Amino acid sequence: MEGSLLEPTLYTIKGIAVLDNDGNRILTKYYDKNIFPSSKEQRAFEQNLFNKTHRANAEIIMLDGLTCVYRSNVDLFFYIMGSSQENELILMNILNCLYDSVSQILRKNVEKRAVLESLDIVMLAMDEICDGGLFFLTSENTGCSEQTIYRILFEELTPSMHHTWGLAGMLTEI
Repeated sequence: MEGSLLEPTLYTIKGIAVLDNDGNRILTKYYDKNIFPSSKEQRAFEQNLFNKTHRANAEIIMLDGLTCVYRSNVDLFFYIMGSSQENELILMNILNCLYDSVSQILRKNVEKRAVLESLDIVMLAMDEICDGGLFFLTSENTGCSEQTIYRILFEELTPSMHHTWGLAGMLTEI
């Protein structure tokens, strides 16, 4: 019986993916290199995942030994992957944090074009949520909110970029 118990681990997230409405990669990050060691295997998994979820109304699927939670919006699909033993509620909270953070960054305009235009900021927010499979934030109200967005937009970017991206007026809003 002891052999069937898994060691507890803080490495909750096996991967994060954002796919478009055709199943193509927009942004993906895998944290466990043993699951999908090559890019070819990752893309095959992503295509299979998309084919199984793009018409489904559910929020969770077990696929290839992974628990995957997902959410779609307009022309994007957001996925969080964890081990088959992982708590689905934790994964769903991480997914909600990612989606809400992206929504705040893009001012509620969560669609492919907007994500591609702000891909660097979206990647930075994703790194704020998860690092190496460890999740740091599960609520956009605790860390992915005004303070994080302020730091991303106004401390990491140079002032000249604020005007280029039309962000100069956001300082007073935040």
